[in-house]
Amino acid sequence: MDRSEDHRGRWTVHGERTLYGSPWVRLGKADITTPSGNRFEHHTVTLPSAAVIAILSQAGEHVLMSYRHRFVPDVWGWELPGGLLDPDETPEQAVVREALEETGYRIGSVEHVVTFEPMVGTVRSPHHVFIGRNAHLAADPTEFDEGVYEWIPLAKARKLIAQGQVQSSGTLIALLHLLAS
Repeated sequence: MDRSEDHRGRWTVHGERTLYGSPWVRLGKADITTPSGNRFEHHTVTLPSAAVIAILSQAGEHVLMSYRHRFVPDVWGWELPGGLLDPDETPEQAVVREALEETGYRIGSVEHVVTFEPMVGTVRSPHHVFIGRNAHLAADPTEFDEGVYEWIPLAKARKLIAQGQVQSSGTLIALLHLLAS
């Protein structure tokens, strides 16, 4: 059965209003009715769409990552290059641009892996995950707040995940995809 056409469990949105908005976040309240018939206001959070890329070495045994601090959760962790989509930019264009800005590498081929919602019940923010191959160093990085990138063996990436040193959802999904392939 194709579940995409099954609307029996659909929540009905009667309207939504913005409580706060900026280029980084929009907080809203939606007037909703649940499938069981309960009607109430539900908070909504909308963040810009983001993209992340796992850049593989020529032999496919290493991935380019940086170790960096994230101030909001106050954690350190290993991350892949990526960032927010600019207006009128496709996810693929964004991830190729971000890779060049953060690492100096130009990507030869880009493969889309998945698009997902990192907090599907709470936040709207599509995240796009890509794998990059045939990369070559083309320039010096122009973004200096993203950490220092280094080639990490995929075998070590498995250990970093197990040790809790990968906190970014996009990075985690990309690495798990590579490790499962």
